[in-house]
Amino acid sequence: MHKTLVVVYSNTGTSLQLARRMCAERGWEMGQIKEARVRTGLRGVLRCVLDSWLRRQPPIRFEGPDPKGFDTVVLVSPIWVYRMAGPMRSFVASEASRIQHYAIVSVMGGSGAAPAAAEIDRLTGRSPILSVAFTERDVASGAYAARLPGIVSAIEGMSPSSIHRPVDLSPQAALT
Repeated sequence: MHKTLVVVYSNTGTSLQLARRMCAERGWEMGQIKEARVRTGLRGVLRCVLDSWLRRQPPIRFEGPDPKGFDTVVLVSPIWVYRMAGPMRSFVASEASRIQHYAIVSVMGGSGAAPAAAEIDRLTGRSPILSVAFTERDVASGAYAARLPGIVSAIEGMSPSSIHRPVDLSPQAALT
């Protein structure tokens, strides 16, 4: 049986809402990335921007099962200034060798998912089995729910050998 773990970082609760729904669809386990320092107010927003621009890896703690015990890890995270959220960057950098295969689910204001996927690709040294993005507006309104069953089915049904991604759709193409 295919074992899937959803790992989520959510500063505002939007990514967490999406992750919980994914887990409910298939009974997947979930782990949460928590920050050592909470991001609130203008100072918190500035830290988000600086973490993204400077590709910083803020201190985190992971509350969940060991990713090594799962066939696929689904990384659910917001996009900050066209890059992955700093806490997710910290998690991926520290756990890359323990993650067998992964999928990316990004939540963004309007764009930025491709550069974030490329960054995860660089940190892990391998491409995701699937990368999808939702807007914050779609999650808040519930419009994302219609796409979700197909996405979770695709994640369960994919294996790295079944992926044939054209070069222009690969995370590496976002770097050029």
